Amino acid sequence: AQQSATVANPVSGASSDLLPHFQLEPEDVYIVKNKAVSLACRATPATQIYFKCNGEWVHQGDHVTQHSTDRGTGLPVMEVRIEVTRQQVEKIFGLEEYWCQCVAWSSSGTTKSQKAFVRIAYLRKNFEQEPTAREVSIEQGIVLPCRPPEGIPPAEVEWLRNEELVDPALDANIYVTPEHSLVLRQARLADTANYTCVAKNIVARRRSASAAITVYVDGAWSEWSKWSVCGAECTHWRSRECSEPAPRNGGRDCHGPELDTRNCTSELCSHAAPGAEDVALYVGLVAVAVCLVLLLLVGVLVYCRKKGGLDADVADSSILTAGFQPVSIKPSKADNPSLLTIQPDLSTTTMTYQGSLCPRQDGPAKLQLPNGHLLSPLGAGRHTLHHSSPAAEGADFVARLSTQSYFRSLPRGTTNMAYGTFNFLGGRLMIPNTGISLLIPPDAIPRGKIYEVYLTLHKQEEVRLPLAGCQTLLSPIVSCGPPGVLLTRPAILAMGHCVEASAENWSIRLKKQSCEGTWEDVLQLGAEPCTELYYCQLEAQACYIFTEQLGRFALVGESLSMAASKRLKLVLFAPAACPSLEYNIRVYCLSDTQDVLKEVIQLEKQLGGQLIGAPRVLHFKDSYHNLRLSIHDMPSSLWKSKLLASYQEIPFYHIWSGLQPFLHCTFTLERLSPSTCELACKIWVWQVEGDGQSFTVNFNIAKDTRFSDWLVPDSEVGAPALVGPSAFKIPFLIRQKIISSLDPPGTRGADWRTLAQKLNLDSHLSFFASKPSPTAMILNLWEARHFPNGNLSQLAAAVAEVGKQDSALFAVSEAEC
Repeated sequence: AQQSATVANPVSGASSDLLPHFQLEPEDVYIVKNKAVSLACRATPATQIYFKCNGEWVHQGDHVTQHSTDRGTGLPVMEVRIEVTRQQVEKIFGLEEYWCQCVAWSSSGTTKSQKAFVRIAYLRKNFEQEPTAREVSIEQGIVLPCRPPEGIPPAEVEWLRNEELVDPALDANIYVTPEHSLVLRQARLADTANYTCVAKNIVARRRSASAAITVYVDGAWSEWSKWSVCGAECTHWRSRECSEPAPRNGGRDCHGPELDTRNCTSELCSHAAPGAEDVALYVGLVAVAVCLVLLLLVGVLVYCRKKGGLDADVADSSILTAGFQPVSIKPSKADNPSLLTIQPDLSTTTMTYQGSLCPRQDGPAKLQLPNGHLLSPLGAGRHTLHHSSPAAEGADFVARLSTQSYFRSLPRGTTNMAYGTFNFLGGRLMIPNTGISLLIPPDAIPRGKIYEVYLTLHKQEEVRLPLAGCQTLLSPIVSCGPPGVLLTRPAILAMGHCVEASAENWSIRLKKQSCEGTWEDVLQLGAEPCTELYYCQLEAQACYIFTEQLGRFALVGESLSMAASKRLKLVLFAPAACPSLEYNIRVYCLSDTQDVLKEVIQLEKQLGGQLIGAPRVLHFKDSYHNLRLSIHDMPSSLWKSKLLASYQEIPFYHIWSGLQPFLHCTFTLERLSPSTCELACKIWVWQVEGDGQSFTVNFNIAKDTRFSDWLVPDSEVGAPALVGPSAFKIPFLIRQKIISSLDPPGTRGADWRTLAQKLNLDSHLSFFASKPSPTAMILNLWEARHFPNGNLSQLAAAVAEVGKQDSALFAVSEAEC
């Protein structure tokens, strides 16, 4: 009020009746990083000058004033400066731009200056469009596009050719368009170089990826030479060279013969009989052929003899996991048999099929379905399924394992690991409450082989995953093994992710760690063509990775625009018991995957915490803005906050990298009375210039447990390892009949393609078609997505609709109905 009064009644004393005239007005400025900026204005004649920013007067104490006299007119001159900080500008975020203007007084009235806008300067890292490598023929036009990263102030663009600045003023063949594209009117051999687009403003300087431009020249023939003299064999010849011009920089060679021969007489020519040289040639060819046949016979005999002497039907995981789990192998001592081995866990029931697993040849070639449930157990007795006890075969199995001197069991008992012993019937491994599983389809393991397979969830602090630039971890880091085993069909690794995927905002890659410890990109999602070893089905909250090579995997993304966002799970915890006056509310900001939430729940159980609100999801954008948290609307008569600032803040990079899994802020509250148990407040979590969420907390800290249902106990989950048919929803023989019926091309398109369309998997047809059995890939993916709560009736309906398109595909008899 005092300031307003002072501004409204300026001090008199001006020696002139003129209105103030500004000699210096504030100009637009940019804040670089956290440096404050200065705004200045100067007016004459003036008795007072004050700044007004966004409609509010700046405090008088924040002005720096200098008085002087104009030498030419003798009038008083006043100059005023203020400083503006980044924090002041950020408080206005999302409402309007931050602006300031000067108001000057004299005895005759007031004058306002122009508005000066204060903006936070930045320059994003990723180019919206980068130049790409090209090969062009000589004299062809070239356009290299470049759309610089978004920035304030807008970036200036320049081009480099082999790291030297390109100046269009010095070369009439080159010009730069207003859209920053570099244009070469006619390509010359000298234009072969690496071109780089450079964007810069007052904040930073960014370089695009270099584009290699190769200007090539296609070869062309010279004129034919004159015909040669007619030779002894009644022929003459002529030649030409690929030299007008010669091919350069990878240009095409000349097409056609370099030498031309013709008969040079009109009469028949006599040829001499074959000489001794021809006879020697024929004899040599016959001798070489005989030697090759003998070598082939010797190789076949050696192979058969080695095959008869091998007994390697058990894969030892400790040998094959050397790159992932170090194992020190010591020779067993004769006097201490306990050092030989640890026997495998055979308590899991092993399902084995006895007899033929293929459809009988005396029945119809296509699958016959009754009107009842498609995937119900078979009533006929042609294909019987026997459950053999592990005890019956355990002695033989352990005896064979004991002969392997290098056998060692995997570590048991960890909550983040599942393991099991599998054969050709396949199975499934699951890590409880994490959404992570490994499906081993039937016949993925060769018949006669037994693999001990493990599935491990790694803590991020234990595995070093290097990230560059704008890359971020989108999934847990998961290992399945042993690596290097032979799989004849892809296994499917399922795990959660936290990305809001879109092709225009993200570049997502599947990374795999090699045995040497380096991480390699093995698949770029959405890129064509797909690799033969890896494929990924990305859904809203989970991804399904087809892999024929087990190992350590992670999903990594790189944002392509500021619209790219990750899902954060916001979770509130507080003590279940509060014996003191202090009460802490912990707000966790987690990657939205089940495994991270499980770890936090286990941590809070150890701390004695309880959930005090339903978890919320926040979309965190790649905008370089931090995450802020604040608490409001507490009854001041009952509670007070010990937070000194108006909000807490988590830096952008701590969240975006995804490598710090348990980020949280703690609000420490204090009860004014020990009898106070009712807590009511609001907690706001928001990203600056981005998405936000609010929690309304209203509960009794002593006895309210309404959110305890969110904490799922580990005892409620199923077995971590399922072996044989118990791991699959679809009965084995029904699965085989569906595969044999839908794999061959059907009339009217009634085959596996139609089934993929019915199951909304038609975007993966090229991958399915690359496999020996596309139908098996579709059913495997259905099993991975829908276990254990999959609806078999929906799958049966989809298969039945495929059958209706071809009356010969499914024959239904009255007896089966």
